[in-house]
Amino acid sequence: MFKRLRELREDKDLNQSKVAQYLNMSQTGYSKYETGENDIPTKVLIDLAKFYNTSVDYILELTDEMKPYREN
Repeated sequence: MFKRLRELREDKDLNQSKVAQYLNMSQTGYSKYETGENDIPTKVLIDLAKFYNTSVDYILELTDEMKPYREN
């Protein structure tokens, strides 16, 4: 999961600070998600999936399908 977060960020040519800013948190806090030092809260996972236009399952490496789910 942690590798995928980094890949998503780098594919968008973003640094950790930009993603952290979107999540309204510190760069250090976000960095701990990418390294696996801290577990990612559900709300943050959902926000990241929306930010990267993908699914939580993709971020969690439960699927290799990057396409997001349809919104209800």
